[in-house]
Amino acid sequence: MPPLTRWFIKSSLLCLVLALTLRVLQTGEYPDQIAPMISALSPVYFHLFMVGWVTQAIFGVVFWMFPKYSLSAPRGSERLGWISFWLLNVGLSLRIVAEPMNALQSGWLWSALLVSSGLAQWLAGLAFVANSWSRVKEK
Repeated sequence: MPPLTRWFIKSSLLCLVLALTLRVLQTGEYPDQIAPMISALSPVYFHLFMVGWVTQAIFGVVFWMFPKYSLSAPRGSERLGWISFWLLNVGLSLRIVAEPMNALQSGWLWSALLVSSGLAQWLAGLAFVANSWSRVKEK
């Protein structure tokens, strides 16, 4: 298994554990002063689950298992794969911080971080597609 695939898969498993832990915390009853903070974490749960776990697992498996691009570069551009990995995870990390903060105390900084996180994740998706597109071919 290539190193990039291992990083994607292990990161996805970490995000799964974090998402499920967060969801367990969200099922509790909290005092009025803490309840808004717990409620503000709902989008974080969703992003950890869908982007962190599902998307990263898919990216890792596709990088590893899709048909070879060529003999010299069987998985396409490894550099582009790493760019996708880092953009996805930086974007996810920014969102984990900015999403609840924006819900609790809206301001230009949190909004800018949210936009930056979305841009990073979008660029990660583009890098992934650019690296995988030519590997989808007929036999």
